[in-house]
Amino acid sequence: MAPGVKKQIDVTRLKADLAVAGVELLSAQCAADRVRLQYSPHDVATHGEAVMLKRAIASAKALHQFFSQIDAQLKHQEADGNR
Repeated sequence: MAPGVKKQIDVTRLKADLAVAGVELLSAQCAADRVRLQYSPHDVATHGEAVMLKRAIASAKALHQFFSQIDAQLKHQEADGNR
């Protein structure tokens, strides 16, 4: 795609996908909270399956990066709206 050319998106589909992702993220957060409230990080690292934990950590890092980018964009848009 050429620079400066905006891609057409299906906004209805985007909103539906975000709603589903929001529910799935909330479910994942609840599952992690159950573990977090019952076990210490030391216990999880010592007794958890290392490969599974590393995958979960990689997923969490990717989500953090993605949502940090969205947060920065929202802040930028809010700042533009306040001018």
